[in-house]
Amino acid sequence: MNKSRREFLSLCLKGGVSAAALTSLQLQALSGSVEQRSFSDYKALVCVYLYGGNDSMNMLVPLSGEQRSWYEASRQNLAVQEAISLSTASEFEGGVGLHPAMAPLQSYFDQQNLAFVGGVGTLIAPTSLAAYQAKSVPLPQHLFSHNDQQATWMHGQEKQTLNTGWGARLLERLEQGNVFGSNITIDGANPWQTGTNTSAFALSKSGVSKINALSGYEPRVEHVRRVMQTLFSQASHPLASAYASRLSGSIEHTLYMNTLLEQAPTLTTEFGESSLSAQLAAVAKTISIQSQLAAQRQIFFVSMGGFDTHDNQESTHPALLGALANSLGEFQNALTELGVAEQVSTFTMSDFGRTLTSNGDGTDHGWAGNQLVLGGAVKGGDLHGAMMAQRLDGPDDVGGGRLIPAYSNEQYFAPLARWFGLAESELTDLFPNLSNFDAQALSLFKA
Repeated sequence: MNKSRREFLSLCLKGGVSAAALTSLQLQALSGSVEQRSFSDYKALVCVYLYGGNDSMNMLVPLSGEQRSWYEASRQNLAVQEAISLSTASEFEGGVGLHPAMAPLQSYFDQQNLAFVGGVGTLIAPTSLAAYQAKSVPLPQHLFSHNDQQATWMHGQEKQTLNTGWGARLLERLEQGNVFGSNITIDGANPWQTGTNTSAFALSKSGVSKINALSGYEPRVEHVRRVMQTLFSQASHPLASAYASRLSGSIEHTLYMNTLLEQAPTLTTEFGESSLSAQLAAVAKTISIQSQLAAQRQIFFVSMGGFDTHDNQESTHPALLGALANSLGEFQNALTELGVAEQVSTFTMSDFGRTLTSNGDGTDHGWAGNQLVLGGAVKGGDLHGAMMAQRLDGPDDVGGGRLIPAYSNEQYFAPLARWFGLAESELTDLFPNLSNFDAQALSLFKA
C-alpha cells in the first residue's frame, strides 16, 4: 500500500497532472485515513501565541474614576496615556480603553468582529485570595514559570507524564486528526498541536517546505528517489517499516502541498514585513487552497516573541502591540478577500499576565491577563469576562500585583472548541477541570 501511494503521487507529478485534479478521497487515501466525521461547513482556528507573557492588563486599561486612580498608582511610569475609548456592549466601571498602539484593530471592534476576554488565567478551581493563602483549593503547579505555564495553556490542563495539546485533541475528537492538512504549523513543533495520533504539518513563512534531498538538477533528484524507494521497499522490521511509511508519507504530503501552494491565488491584501505578518500570510495562502484538501476543520499555529518585558517596557511593549495589531488586521483583511472571514477565528494565548507593579524599567511574571478573539463569527464589540481592578494589595492580589484570574483558561477554550464543532458532552473530556467552573460563562460567538 505504501509503495502504491508513492507510485501514484510520483506518476501524477511526473505526468504533469495538476494537484488540483486529485480528489479529496484520493488525498485521504494518501494520508492513510479515509474514515472521518463529515461536516457541512468549513472552519479553522488560528492560535497566535505570544511568548514571554504579554502585559495584557496594559492592553486594556480603565479610563476614569477610582479604577483609573488605582491603575495609575499601580502602574506608575508604565501607565498608558491617551488610551482609545471602547464602546463595549457590557458596562464596566471606569470604562475600557485600548492601548493606542493597537489602533489598527479598533475598526474590527466597532464592526463587532473583535472581542476581548478579560481576567483569564490558569486555574484548577475557582480561587479567592483567602483560599490561595490557605491553599484550601488546588492550585496550578509552577505558577509564574514560563515553560510550565506555556505547557498548561497549550495542553489545556495541568502538565502530566504524557501530554497532548488541546488543539490536537480537539481534531482527534472530531475525527479530523489523521486528515492531511487539518493540523498545520508555521512556527515549528509545539505542544498545542501534538496529539496521540496526530502531529502538525510544518510550513515555512513562505508557505512552502523544502526537501533538500529532492532539490537540485533532475538526474540527482531521480537518483535520490530511486535509492529511497529501494530502501523503503526493503524495510522488513516493524520499526523500519513504520519509519519508511512515515517518511515516504511526509515526502508525498510535502510535494503535494507545495504543488497546491504554487497554484494558490495571488491576494491583493498586502502583508507587512514582521515575522508574524509573514506567518499569517502563509496561513492565509494555505486557507486559500482549503477546498482542494480533505480537511473540513483546520488548526493553525503562529507565534510572536519578545513579551518577557522585564526591561525597556515603555518602548518595547507598545512596539509589540502595534506589530500584533497590524498583523492581525492584515490577516482579517485577507480572510475577507477570500470570503472566509466568518469561518476562521483567530485567538491569542500567552504564558501569563504580568505584575501591576513596575520594577523601574518593566514588569515581572504575573498571573491573570486579557486575550482577544477575532473573526466574523465572533460576538465582537465587547469585553467578555472581567475588567479586573488593577489595584495593588486589592482583593485579587496575591503579592506584587499578581492578580488571581476571574476566569480559567479552560472557560476561555470551551467556546472556541464549541464553535469548532465539539459537542457539549465532550467538553469536559477535552478540558478536565471545566466541570469546576461555569462552562457557559463566556459567550464568545454569535448564535
